[in-house]
Amino acid sequence: MNVSPRVPVTPGAGMNDRAPARSPAHRAVAGRLLAALPPSVRREVTEAVDWAGPVALPLVDERTVQSACGVAHVHGRAAGTPEHLAVPYTATVAGVLTALGVHAALLARRRGLALRRVTTSVAQGALLSLTQYLAAATAPDGPADDPAPGVASLVSADGVVCEIETLDPDAWREFWRRLGVEPALAGRGWAPFQRRFATGSCPLPPELRRAAGGHPLAALADAALAGGLSLVALPDDPDPAGLPAPLRSACAPGLAGRRLPPADGALPLSGLRVVEATNRVQGPLAGHLLRLLGARVLRVEQPGGDPMRGLPPLAGGVSARFAALNAGKSVAEIDLATAAGRRAVVELAAEADVFLHNWPPGRAERLGLTAADLWRARPGLVHAAASGFGDAFGPAAPPIGTDYLAQAHGGLAAALRPAGRRPTPSLMTLTDVLGGALCAHGAVAALLRRAGAGRGVRVESSLLSAAALVPRPRVRAPWTPLDQPLRTADGWLALPAAADPVRLARVTGASRQAPDAVAERLTTRATGEWCAALADAGVAAVPVVTELAALARDPAFRAAVAPAPPGGHARPRTPWTFS
Repeated sequence: MNVSPRVPVTPGAGMNDRAPARSPAHRAVAGRLLAALPPSVRREVTEAVDWAGPVALPLVDERTVQSACGVAHVHGRAAGTPEHLAVPYTATVAGVLTALGVHAALLARRRGLALRRVTTSVAQGALLSLTQYLAAATAPDGPADDPAPGVASLVSADGVVCEIETLDPDAWREFWRRLGVEPALAGRGWAPFQRRFATGSCPLPPELRRAAGGHPLAALADAALAGGLSLVALPDDPDPAGLPAPLRSACAPGLAGRRLPPADGALPLSGLRVVEATNRVQGPLAGHLLRLLGARVLRVEQPGGDPMRGLPPLAGGVSARFAALNAGKSVAEIDLATAAGRRAVVELAAEADVFLHNWPPGRAERLGLTAADLWRARPGLVHAAASGFGDAFGPAAPPIGTDYLAQAHGGLAAALRPAGRRPTPSLMTLTDVLGGALCAHGAVAALLRRAGAGRGVRVESSLLSAAALVPRPRVRAPWTPLDQPLRTADGWLALPAAADPVRLARVTGASRQAPDAVAERLTTRATGEWCAALADAGVAAVPVVTELAALARDPAFRAAVAPAPPGGHARPRTPWTFS
């Protein structure tokens, strides 16, 4: 049945095991991922993570980072105005980057590099999460950075918010046909639905929403089942129990034939080889991070190349979005449907340190490319597998595991919005990015484990387990107007969460301390004027980015964003400094 199941409840599991909410999220997440390291080992490397890092702006909390770095803009595209995520998402990404950097530095020390400190920031985590969007916005033939607003969520006749997911246009057409929609009209909705994660918005024809709203949830579920797509209803529950652990790992039964080579460069993974058989975002981003850490990455693509290479906008003849995550990797075109192709992959893995894939569960077994299969050719291999749901649902798993469904099942869809708003997933690729970073972290942690045990390691992660990393409240809290980006005379401004209402009223000249009075006063002057006036009063307000291409031109981001070369696109610089 393709009506997606909810996460099973397991007492004592899931987000209740997180570090206390009083800890800054980036430190809590990093601490959770580093908890398995013995204290004596962890003390070999010092980690330093703050809010702003190389970004020359007064970034002091999650909201100011989201606004200044463009996250609020991309997340808000579906609504038509910048919006904050109601969870510490960018801090969570920074926490994973911190743990990944620490494991990489410890691995480098085992290989002869005297690294003692790793530094990153929440702002760099935010910019990493926008890698593809920044590339598209700065590509030579990039589209306008203002798609029409629209969410992908549907509301049934009985008032239930639900999400549908499919990669198959025939399943899409059949679902709408069963709701009484003409094929031509359903076809008009396919393109914005298919591109919703690329654009951050989903302007469906209003007739489709009306058609869904004319049927109760049970009828929508029947149409989804008959059409072959996934449908999940969204309860107002930001904290479901039973979510999987971030990483699962196991060692090979025998000793490895070869150990890690000594480092041959200044980066932690220099000299190590990665074979990557991935697609879309989660897997390629994991390989991208391993490459930024110094590994040589070889992509296995189907004959003719990955179809995503042609996705517009283009830069240098290839999709800017694709290049953002895959530039610098070498490529081998191999047909995995043939025995010769599978043998070729085994031969590549025999010379590698990491084999990375994001295939759905069961595909590695069908191809004969499981960890056990590859360990026969390379006993010391790290086999890193990323998926949508792992084995969380068993045989009842949805047919596809995508960012959208992971947000829904992982509680993020409910947690992202304040109280009073419908629980709706973001159309920004939240769990794809976080899942890719988590997979890369797992691969490096497994390499470190191999260095000590001398055995190959299998490590597994999923989009659902990445969603579980994001701290969120048990109950959604209401927000005031000051909790979201605020209009000024010429743009938008964001205030830190701890801004003193008495001080705000005094600086802005508001007639009273109420949030709506302060918000109204902010519309009377320009963003720059207000930022200066508030800074003089000790309030770290920041301008809200509403055009991603501006990041590459802003002097405040010079050390964090590399500008577009001729014919190319802008990109975030490496998120770590090692010393």
